[in-house]
Amino acid sequence: MSAPAQSTLSVPSVPHWVGGKTVTGPLIRTGDVYNPSTGAVSARVPYASAEELDACVATAKAAFADWAATPALRRARVLFRFRQLLEAATDEIAAVISSEHGKTLADARGEIVRGLEVVEFACGIPDLLKGEHNENVGTGVDAYSLRQPLGVVAGITPFNFPAMVPMWMFPVALACGNTFILKPSERDPSTAILLAKLLHEAGLPAGVFNVLHGDRTSVDGLLQHPDVAAVSFVGSTPVARHVYLEGTQRGKRVQALGGAKNHAVIMPDADIDDTVEALLGAAYGSAGERCMAISIAVAVGDACADQLIEKLLPKVKALRVGVPTDSATEMGPLITGEHRAKVCDYIESGVGEGAKLLADGRPGFAGKAGGFFLGGSLFDGVTPEMRIYREEIFGPVLGITRVPDLESAIKLINAHPFANGTAIFTRSGSAARAFTSAIEVGMVGVNVPLPVPMAFHSFGGWRNSLFGDHHIYGREGVRFYTRLKAVTQRWPKDVKSSAEFSMPTMK
Repeated sequence: MSAPAQSTLSVPSVPHWVGGKTVTGPLIRTGDVYNPSTGAVSARVPYASAEELDACVATAKAAFADWAATPALRRARVLFRFRQLLEAATDEIAAVISSEHGKTLADARGEIVRGLEVVEFACGIPDLLKGEHNENVGTGVDAYSLRQPLGVVAGITPFNFPAMVPMWMFPVALACGNTFILKPSERDPSTAILLAKLLHEAGLPAGVFNVLHGDRTSVDGLLQHPDVAAVSFVGSTPVARHVYLEGTQRGKRVQALGGAKNHAVIMPDADIDDTVEALLGAAYGSAGERCMAISIAVAVGDACADQLIEKLLPKVKALRVGVPTDSATEMGPLITGEHRAKVCDYIESGVGEGAKLLADGRPGFAGKAGGFFLGGSLFDGVTPEMRIYREEIFGPVLGITRVPDLESAIKLINAHPFANGTAIFTRSGSAARAFTSAIEVGMVGVNVPLPVPMAFHSFGGWRNSLFGDHHIYGREGVRFYTRLKAVTQRWPKDVKSSAEFSMPTMK
């Protein structure tokens, strides 16, 4: 579906945020930002030049020393004020998210709340930065450890959560004493500027948090810059792998979260009505544009699969697709016309490879021909050889795969290259325990379709869903954004000591 023609001269430009203020440089390279509900261009986003990137990093580097030296309690108080401002601005931010992404207002508000939880976690940073201490490890010798910030760190975030995913990163990074550069998605960049303004209003010093727009050139520029100490990334697996390899090759600390193909196992004893409602939201919420979306339902036994389809199919066909500002809408448009075409190609591929298309969402939403709307699609008979099983679709498409037993379901999931999230629906404690123990996936739900951990835990997958040693936010985030220093100290006495030429030991 093509977007209507519109002159980009008539739309506003989204600025960068550097040094505590908006910055609009020469618009040499730009991208279009669309309103997915209408297909119209709503803004232009500048792609930073190498000179602009260097200036941004230099600004963050200059602000680092003072911010790192700021007591952790004072840093936390800035985040406390930011939290209050963010809560008050939720409706304004949700409206911007909805207008550039296409998700419903309720979904956008929920995204902000999940990001807010990480802000609240980071407000407790004085306790989380405590080190360890041992007195008298040797005669007159004490030992202690402490965690210190890395320096300038960068976050590269995806279009599907323009508020939540950045807030998985920067609250912890800032609370730990780092300065931060956010490179948001060029698809929906305006939310990042709103967050920057709220941080500034909360009292964050200029240069501590910066927003730099751009495309792959900016990403590579951050990965190659010698003054960027660490990079956090969320996006597709090919790009995550690139970010990880490029960053670590240059000695940077990198956490790169990649793609997903999340399975939900449906046991014969599951509460089928509750399961259907859970799958409906998990597969089609936010038009399936979630890295935690359920895209494969693994039904144990043909009877279970048939019962699932009987209950689920009419609800998929009845999904209310519409403009995200309508409170009755359950599923808004996809992010761009290009992405809509890609999802439609997956549907065609599934049909061509022999899967049974029970519900076809391609007719879309007849009332809004200009937008990037797509209805929900449901397949049965999906097998591991099919492209719609192997690859991440990132759209409102759910496939049903049939297996004979739980053991087969576990083997199936453990064999998939992606291992972000999974779930099991059952009334059996023993089945749930066997599943959670044997499954090789980073995040697991039991009768919970989207097992996104709370802020005081950490988020991350396994295999091709995560590159790096650290999950994101929570205590794992504190470890990622700090480095450990061990101190061994002895204060001199009146008695002089002699040189020791062997390996020193504590006495």
